[in-house]
Amino acid sequence: MEDTGLRLSNDTITGMLDTESPVMESNGDAFLPDLPVLGQAADWSMDQVAPGSITNILPEDSDASQDAPGQQQEPDQQMNATELGSVEKAVEQFQLASAQLFQEEQPPPPPPPPPQPTEEAEHKTESLESLQANQEMSVEPEAAVQDASQDGTEAAQETGDGMELEEPAKETTEESAVPTEPPQPSEFEKLFKGCQENPEDFNGWVYLLQYVEQENVLEPVRQAFDVFFQRYPYCYGYWKKYADIEKKHGNIQDAEEVYRKGLQAIPLSVDLWLHYLTFIKENSDTTDPETEGRIRAAYEHAVRAAGTDFRSDRLWETFINWETEQQKLANVTAIYDRILGIPTQLYSQHFQRFKDHVQTNNPKHFLSEEEFVQLRLELSKASLMAMVTEDAEPPAADDELPPGTEELTDPAKRVTEIENMRHKVIEARQEVFNHNEHEVSKRWAFEEGIKRPYFHVKALEKTQLNNWKEYLDFEIENGTPERVVVLFERCLIACALYEEFWTKYAKYIEGYSTDGVRHVYKKACTIHLPKKPAIHLLWAAFEEQQGNVEEARGILKSLEESVPGLAMVRLRRVSLERRHGNMDEAEALLREAMESGKNATETSFYAVKLARQQMKVQKCLSKARKVLLEAIEKDQTNPKLYLNLLELEYSGDVTQNEAEILACFDRALQSPMAIESRLLFCQRKVEFLEDFGSDINVLVAAYNEQQKLQKESEPTKRKAENGYDSSQEPDAKRQRVDDESSAAASALTDTQAANSAYNYNWYQQPYGNWGQNSWGQYNQYAQYNQYYPPPPT
Repeated sequence: MEDTGLRLSNDTITGMLDTESPVMESNGDAFLPDLPVLGQAADWSMDQVAPGSITNILPEDSDASQDAPGQQQEPDQQMNATELGSVEKAVEQFQLASAQLFQEEQPPPPPPPPPQPTEEAEHKTESLESLQANQEMSVEPEAAVQDASQDGTEAAQETGDGMELEEPAKETTEESAVPTEPPQPSEFEKLFKGCQENPEDFNGWVYLLQYVEQENVLEPVRQAFDVFFQRYPYCYGYWKKYADIEKKHGNIQDAEEVYRKGLQAIPLSVDLWLHYLTFIKENSDTTDPETEGRIRAAYEHAVRAAGTDFRSDRLWETFINWETEQQKLANVTAIYDRILGIPTQLYSQHFQRFKDHVQTNNPKHFLSEEEFVQLRLELSKASLMAMVTEDAEPPAADDELPPGTEELTDPAKRVTEIENMRHKVIEARQEVFNHNEHEVSKRWAFEEGIKRPYFHVKALEKTQLNNWKEYLDFEIENGTPERVVVLFERCLIACALYEEFWTKYAKYIEGYSTDGVRHVYKKACTIHLPKKPAIHLLWAAFEEQQGNVEEARGILKSLEESVPGLAMVRLRRVSLERRHGNMDEAEALLREAMESGKNATETSFYAVKLARQQMKVQKCLSKARKVLLEAIEKDQTNPKLYLNLLELEYSGDVTQNEAEILACFDRALQSPMAIESRLLFCQRKVEFLEDFGSDINVLVAAYNEQQKLQKESEPTKRKAENGYDSSQEPDAKRQRVDDESSAAASALTDTQAANSAYNYNWYQQPYGNWGQNSWGQYNQYAQYNQYYPPPPT
């Protein structure tokens, strides 16, 4: 990844969230909180994020933000001053929500070895791993990849069940003392070189990764996986394989770093988040008081990055189960408050589990202190109002209002209060659930149409593509900007190789976030579509619009280096230089293209472009004439060159340039072009002499020459009209036909001579398509692909 100049903070992972504060209370409507405005334009990249405290990404109404009012005051004022658009905030939030977790510095030292896991934990780990193995993406050859995926899963389970962390550390220490390195596998260089020469061959990468995994030599493994992820970062299954290999070698720090990079590349991957969270819990010291806050912070980042995915239910469920294990029932309620407002696949199941959670626990335990006191006051006031209605004299308020969170002494009142509180809590969430159910129903058909939500190099079916297009259009029209951004990110995982979706995404946020547009183009062009010219041209045009001429110049140059020979790219480079006054550079680019042309046709194409620039822009007719004459010497059968030379000569005073124009006509008539082309030039010559000629003798000679060429072209014309080749006929028959044609032509000539001494309109019919405006038009050259077929994807 290229360096963008941003530097990451040196905070460890424990600084992601305020671990001492209560769990955040978000209603789930917005998938990410408001962020402060960045001090300067960020260069969005996958491995770098803007530094900042985690308090900047907490919502304003969260407990953590309330615990630190001084830290939030300045970002809030900055936010109010700028008032970013909702789409811009959504884009920036999505990029920073998960990226804040993943920093490029070395992770903290590995914790002490954990105790042996219980049977329940082993069962959960095995079920999670088996689910990943079932849902891991298939690649060709599918059978080989599935076997490799299963092997990696079994190895991960074996390591997680019985791995002692101290002994691998000793082995690492002993190995570091020995300078010798294990030899590379014999076939590695061959397979790796093949992948580098043809990075689009996904099967070659599959064989390479399977091979290094089987050989189990760490350095080739790292080399192969690192280069693979530069090209295919959305293959979440291979991120887990890579982390499992590092873990198998006892490199817990490196394994965690692999997870961090993977989640930074594909933050919407629920499966990868679940594996990462399992990894953290397995390799954390349960006796460390900071472990709980560290795990909770990881869960918070997970649900912020991927929690609004329609299929993120497993992530929320594991978060709820973990908080339940920690006996933090108030946190469980806060999590339910967030998920109940997010349209997900198992929305109804979440609400049912929430009601079970409320019915089986004491409100004092599953409600925050503030909400509990507020609810108790509301119930007390309601009870007082009821008593006032029944009795004329109300009781003393001090005797009836319960004091804070203390338990009521009367068992009957305590039971009644608990039941009333449970009813109130469920009733308050029922309205949110009903609204969420309505939102789910509107999206259910689109979600059912998504058959392949993960990345694959295989082409998607047309119905799948249409479903994504319709879903995006629906969400843009009806959804919130946060949900639109998340849906685009989901879509671009499955449709990463389709530039139309990248273009649609960039256009959606173009009016809101310049950095967001740049991030989309950069991600598409540098990772997923490095050889697609259309989106590169859009990116270059966008940068030029923003005044980043050097950036636009670099984009076009790098594209031409990766896909040489594209006329559309070379002409865009020329036009870029021309727009900014660099005429010498523009001319040099065209001359370079002429010299490097693969054939005469390509060279002639660029010669015409260069001559037109010199004639129309630089106003130098002599240089343009020289370019065309040199091109004609190399490509004498190309009528476009003669046409543009005629246009050049016509641009001046035709009465003064009569000799040059006639010389151009004669050069075309004496060339080895097809007779049809020479006949057209001869007809044009007659027309010119009729309009501007000064010598009748030259006109008559041109007319006679035209008649001669017309007679020579008759057999070819008759063959084209009748669909037969007269050269295959017997000589006697062909002679009779020719004699009859000559007689007919002679009779027609005599009739015309008798009717009129000279018919000036004869020349208008044969070349009606050769009007004055057609000269110099060479629309055939507008189709660049006839010279340069598009590169394979």
